[in-house]
Amino acid sequence: MPLFTPADTSPEKAILVIYTGGTAGMAYNKSGELVPMKFEQIRKKMPELRQLNMQVDVLNLGPPIDSSNITVADWLALAALIRDNYARYDGFVVLHGTDTMAYSAAALSFLLENLGKTVVFTGAQVPVGRIRTDARRNLVTALEMAAACHPAGGAVRVPEVCVFFNELLIRGNRAKKVESQQYDAFRSENYPPLGRAGIELEFNDRQIRPLPAAPLCVHTHLDDRVTILRLFPGLTERMVRAQLEVDDLRGAVLETYGSGNAPTAPWFLNCLRDAADRGVCLLNVSQCEEGRVLQGRYETSAHLSGLGILGGDDITVEAAITKLMFVLGLNQAPEVTRRLLTQDLRGEITLI
Repeated sequence: MPLFTPADTSPEKAILVIYTGGTAGMAYNKSGELVPMKFEQIRKKMPELRQLNMQVDVLNLGPPIDSSNITVADWLALAALIRDNYARYDGFVVLHGTDTMAYSAAALSFLLENLGKTVVFTGAQVPVGRIRTDARRNLVTALEMAAACHPAGGAVRVPEVCVFFNELLIRGNRAKKVESQQYDAFRSENYPPLGRAGIELEFNDRQIRPLPAAPLCVHTHLDDRVTILRLFPGLTERMVRAQLEVDDLRGAVLETYGSGNAPTAPWFLNCLRDAADRGVCLLNVSQCEEGRVLQGRYETSAHLSGLGILGGDDITVEAAITKLMFVLGLNQAPEVTRRLLTQDLRGEITLI
């Protein structure tokens, strides 16, 4: 469905907006609650979109949903929509709720291998119908980012899955939601922004992944038999076993302390050893927003490597759990799976 077509009959770019729901597309119902609205209403509330010299079409992922209800099936459907429309559009914008946007952007980064066009996730903290909304600026700038090309040569400027919010363009698998009450909702603590939106759009070309030489490969499977185990003082053996002994569990992200430290209590180590012996992949990720896992730096992490636990380097929890789903979904031999989990696949970790 066309969102708008410029007066110029020869628009410079064609962008597809995929609408999932979220605050950017919400309105208040009679009870004063925020509920998803039909996307057609956004066209009436944002006439400034017609000033862009580009064709913009919109597809709905399905009935608009709150991002708290996003599922693995939705991620696969998003990837399929991009695959099916890849040849017809120069770039893509995904309108998405903020609560799980970082998870979705990370998942799409893994599913879209050899991506040669820009996919920008964006949304808003305030509904588009409010006077002081960030929805208008975020959507307009995301469209411009999705259409951006190098000044010389015309190549795609950002061939990556990204998150644009407030003023920052962030690699999708490096993004983390850190704010619920301010406009600067997303940050990338361990990697520089790919771009900024000031008076002009600025791009950090040195940090952007190069155009791939191979054609796009869209993966179609994610393994959701995974869990996240966050450590805290007082965690009991019963709680740990309840998570790690789930039938057919294939992988777990361990949110450890500091640079990857964990308790050395015999019961805890036995829980991890039992899980590893059953073939469960265990990925060690720090609870800290900045920094990285350095297994073996302290005595309280040295024992983890001996149990076969993999260090997650500086990966975010959002990227770690989606990477685990992706790699396990490839159904490779155990040694290949372990190697892929420690490799930098889409710029999600910085190897040192």
